[in-house]
Amino acid sequence: MTVLVLETSRLYLRKIQVDDYNDICTILQDIDVMYAWGHAFSDIEVTEWINENIMRYSRDGYSYWAVIEKISDKLIGVTGLIAEKVDNEDHVGVGYIYDKAYWKKGYAFEGAAACVDYAFNTLHINEITAQIRPENESSRKVAEKLGMSIKKDFIRRYKGEDIPHLLYACNSLVQARLPEKTVAE
Repeated sequence: MTVLVLETSRLYLRKIQVDDYNDICTILQDIDVMYAWGHAFSDIEVTEWINENIMRYSRDGYSYWAVIEKISDKLIGVTGLIAEKVDNEDHVGVGYIYDKAYWKKGYAFEGAAACVDYAFNTLHINEITAQIRPENESSRKVAEKLGMSIKKDFIRRYKGEDIPHLLYACNSLVQARLPEKTVAE
């Protein structure tokens, strides 16, 4: 069963399902898309990633959601809210990963803005963050367009490597900068 979570003018965001595997492989197995992770995901990593997100829906009430382009009814990316830690501090972050055929069309901002609006106005979370590598200019632009600014730099340990990151953040006072109201579940 498809569970719609959010809707924008061009997108539906719904819970990820196991049968999204092939579409999500297209995204997570593309090294150009996944360069910030330093590797494309294997088949097993994609399966684990999907299962982790499904588990987070029960545990946290949110996670990455499948992003469906309304006009084509195609899964074009994943965007959502993620409970995460930075330097032993709990945060709720927004994340966005899109098929590169859909880059530079405003979809990442549109989906992320809907998630931030949902976090502030439905979940009543006071601060949203984004963990971004300093060289990831596209993701930084999305975060800045959302009204986020750099809170601090930190080192994220991933697959045995220390990787510099920036922690962007904004609080609920920036909600006026987001696009028109979205539809929530």
